Amino acid sequence: MDDGLKWNTSELVEMAVAGQVSQPAIRQGAYLHWPDGRATTLPGMYGIVYNARVGDRAFGWAGDHVEPGVSIAHADERADYALHYLTCIGNEAEVTSGLARGARGIVTGEHARLLVDFPPDVLERMTIGDTIQIRAKGRGLKLEGHPALEFKKTSPALAEAFGLRVEGGRVICPVAMELPPRIMGSGAELNAEFVDQDLMSGDRALMAELGIDQMRLGDLIAIRDVDHRFGRSYRPGWVAICLCIHGDSVLTGHGPGILTLITGPAEALDFTIDPAANIATTLAIRKTS
Repeated sequence: MDDGLKWNTSELVEMAVAGQVSQPAIRQGAYLHWPDGRATTLPGMYGIVYNARVGDRAFGWAGDHVEPGVSIAHADERADYALHYLTCIGNEAEVTSGLARGARGIVTGEHARLLVDFPPDVLERMTIGDTIQIRAKGRGLKLEGHPALEFKKTSPALAEAFGLRVEGGRVICPVAMELPPRIMGSGAELNAEFVDQDLMSGDRALMAELGIDQMRLGDLIAIRDVDHRFGRSYRPGWVAICLCIHGDSVLTGHGPGILTLITGPAEALDFTIDPAANIATTLAIRKTS
């Protein structure tokens, strides 16, 4: 990171929020439909996923919206919203009940649930219903001297791990790949403080042509000509830096989920391509091949 960058971390409030490990949920009927109409039933959202972590592929799973690691929620709606809105990527999490009590993990995503990575040996001791407490810190984060940039869901730990530098007055962020705005789908209707936006990945040939099918969970992603300050809208001359937080989907208009982290005008924000720009590495969560 550029040693000249100054953050307002001393102003941020750090507080505890908590949720419980969710049971996977499937609606009656259970069918998901491929774009050609074929029906299938696949695992994906919620629960404890033993074999998908940040750093692993986002495409190619026999699953739908696969959430890496542990998915947590709170049964009280307002408390659950607090869990969503206050938690930031890179926040520290701790198991506070059950056989894995005391084990520590890292928040890696926000989907319909909060997503937390724990080492494999910890997952073996966890059960549905275990309570996870998070030290939430990051809301209100600002980069001094760069008021045009907005940071969303970004903890101080993630801010340090971005590898940002300043060139010609613009903040430059390394990303694993760039996405064209035309392939962004479900989630544009949500405010950018809450949950993700999915890729429209049904055109597999296009995904391969653009190299998007090589995306990994935890990759940093850039999109030009979009403004993610409030919702997620097309706006020439703006940029968003995002994070891949869940796996691909068979549903039309859905695909890997992209969570907004930074947004701003192109004269203030730009990016460079670095295939290694993944939070598995930058947050020292795990080693990847």
